[in-house]
Amino acid sequence: MAEETSNKDLEQENEMQQEETNTEEVNATNESAEMSDADKIAELNDRFLRLYAEFDNYRKRTNKEKIDLISSAGEGILKDLLPVMDDFERAIANNETAEDLVSVKEGFHLIFNKFRHILESKGLKKMEAKGESFDSELHEAIANVPAPTEDLKGKVIDDVEKGYYLNEKVIRYAKVVVGQ
Repeated sequence: MAEETSNKDLEQENEMQQEETNTEEVNATNESAEMSDADKIAELNDRFLRLYAEFDNYRKRTNKEKIDLISSAGEGILKDLLPVMDDFERAIANNETAEDLVSVKEGFHLIFNKFRHILESKGLKKMEAKGESFDSELHEAIANVPAPTEDLKGKVIDDVEKGYYLNEKVIRYAKVVVGQ
């Protein structure tokens, strides 16, 4: 009987050791799971920081490109207008000694037409206002005068300053005199 008791004691001891071993394995597994969770958190945090830094670099680069674009936006039009400037300089130099008024007028008309053609090629279009109905979206009334005829009431009688479109968008409103 003593042997049976000792065998039972041994079996119980073995079971307890087995349970302790299992408990230690579970604890070790939990610790490794916790480590892997900590590693995952560290990895995700690192990924987030890298992504944030990449986005910040992108934002800085696009802001720099935008500033460069704005600072050089008018370069194309200015290059196209330089020949007109040269023509004006030549005209002024020639007009100092010119005695033929007709040739001076013709020269300035040629320069004006060249200038207008360059602006029109860039999308500028003159607004026709005279005789049109007054439209506050396009016109700025600077004066109201009695209409010379009944059909001119509410219409533009005179445009003091021309209005302009740039690619179908109003960039300067026409200053007009409206008939009452």
